Amino acid sequence: MRSSIRLGKLFGIEIGLHYSWFLIALLITMSLGSQFQASHAEWGSTIIWALSVLTAVLFFVTLLAHEMSHALVARARGLKTTAITLFALGGVAQIEKEPEDAKTEFLVGIVGPLSSAVIGLVSLGIAWSLGWKIGATPATPLNAMFVWLGYINLTLAAFNMIPGYPLDGGRILRSILWMTSHDVVRATRMAANVGKAIALLFIALGIFRFFGGAGFGGLWIAFIGWFLLQAATASASSVALTAGLKGVRVSDVMTADCVMLDGNMNVEQFVENYLLKSGKRCFVVQQNGEVAGLVTAHEIKELERPRWPYTTLSDIMRPLDQLHTVAPTTPVMEALETMGRDDVNQLPVVSGSHLDGIITRANVLQFLQTRAELGR
Repeated sequence: MRSSIRLGKLFGIEIGLHYSWFLIALLITMSLGSQFQASHAEWGSTIIWALSVLTAVLFFVTLLAHEMSHALVARARGLKTTAITLFALGGVAQIEKEPEDAKTEFLVGIVGPLSSAVIGLVSLGIAWSLGWKIGATPATPLNAMFVWLGYINLTLAAFNMIPGYPLDGGRILRSILWMTSHDVVRATRMAANVGKAIALLFIALGIFRFFGGAGFGGLWIAFIGWFLLQAATASASSVALTAGLKGVRVSDVMTADCVMLDGNMNVEQFVENYLLKSGKRCFVVQQNGEVAGLVTAHEIKELERPRWPYTTLSDIMRPLDQLHTVAPTTPVMEALETMGRDDVNQLPVVSGSHLDGIITRANVLQFLQTRAELGR
């Protein structure tokens, strides 16, 4: 889940919005406007819609606080969080790797619902201090805003405690299963199965409510269920991938027979004689007999076609000293994490100052496919 719009950094963590956020922000604002209009038409359209927009913005601030709590606890436990993205179903903190122990998993999972519960109680407390009575309809715009924020955050805390992996409650369930079984793969599989079952119940309930006259509300529940089903399946596959690559080093899967090309070759010659004919995706560029960088199809796509005959590989290559490299002894999972963090598909494999080869995502996939065919 990558950001479409980057808002900046908070505590060193990049904050962004996914394009789907705009849809849900609009729907929440419209829903709040209709709700306030029905209960307090005397406030006037200007106050009602200004209040709706402000409440919706503050709601997403509370979502950001929920995800930030995950990120800060993860950081305190030695896990780096690169970004937080707000999207249609809430938010997601992009933690670089899975927790290495059950306690960390539990703490990172539980802090999100706790933070939402605290925000909800504080919001209701503010409304109460401003004259709102529990169970009564808020009489002022300010009270209406804090009451809505209070109840929605308490609801969010309760929803996230549902033991459906990868919701926070599912991660808490996984941590408990992990503690008792001492097997993270088995714990993840069991938590993911619970998550899939809950997701199917959400889908069935949503469809039932839709045909029962609930309209969009029913479809929304079904959509949440579908999202949870996909997320649970992907999370289980990710942990299975980690288990399948345990103990595997970069040297076990890398490509050692790299194609070496002279940096003075022009791009047109390269495309016609190598890129289109070899089927390879990555090439090593040499200058004065030494490795200078890499060139891939990505660099070609960024160059206008008429410039190909007049541009050399040295002009467009990615210099080796600007690339992250890995050693032959680096664990494959660590190399994959580096690719994901840098958003690249390949990494040079270097020992000392010598280029030993290239590791790509395709290399890892082929390795796993071979293992699967042999039943390992």
